[in-house]
Amino acid sequence: MLNFEVSGNGREPLVLLHGFMENLSVWDDMEKTLSRDFILVKIDLPGHGHSDLLAKVQTMEMMAEEVKKVTDDLDFEHFHLLGHSMGGYISLAFAEKYPEKLKTLTLFFSTSLPDSEEKKAIRKRSTEIIDKDFSLFISSSIPGLFNENEKDILEGKIKLAKKTALSTDPEGAKASQLGMAERPDRTFVLDNFGGKILVLTGRHDNAVKAETLLKHLPDRSNIKAYMLECGHNGHWERPEICATILNQELLHDLPKNLVF
Repeated sequence: MLNFEVSGNGREPLVLLHGFMENLSVWDDMEKTLSRDFILVKIDLPGHGHSDLLAKVQTMEMMAEEVKKVTDDLDFEHFHLLGHSMGGYISLAFAEKYPEKLKTLTLFFSTSLPDSEEKKAIRKRSTEIIDKDFSLFISSSIPGLFNENEKDILEGKIKLAKKTALSTDPEGAKASQLGMAERPDRTFVLDNFGGKILVLTGRHDNAVKAETLLKHLPDRSNIKAYMLECGHNGHWERPEICATILNQELLHDLPKNLVF
């Protein structure tokens, strides 16, 4: 089973899925605020943190099944599910197969859209770079995921992101890249999901373009989107704002499409 940690004083479970080359520690800055209202379940995804690699190609569906094993082990009938970036792709795969298990679904700097052909090719080429020099791959890719206008302020967080990435199993990174390249368009999951859907996005996110994401969101009353002044890593760049939105929005109603 995947490595996971449980904390918090709330009544309702919130399962947190990190992104590519991250691990469950990325939620540390948000945990204090989130733990007031939720039972937090932080999971190390396959090939990341202390969880073992599953296969040479780790599909989103495969990883969603491993998440299901954790929630079954914890005997959760219903819970809130949030995924950052790759974790969001896995959350969508989970929601497609097990929508009845979810109270809410949160795409945290993530998207339901598939990779473009160009992006798929980049992911596949990256596996060669990872083989040759994993540290070079990390040092060249991590800084671009943060708000370019705040690089000086975020220097410490960028270093932390690099350190976290370096702790990832290189084989896990390769397998996840190949799995992400295979994922389909899951916008239909958002169209069909009956619970509340929350979308947090960054105005300066170079990995998931906010304008493209918001343009393709279904126009449904159960979907709410929030744009923050940050890049791809709201959990490190704007942790207090992100946690506050989640605490309030997942349990209560707020006006639609706020900008922070």
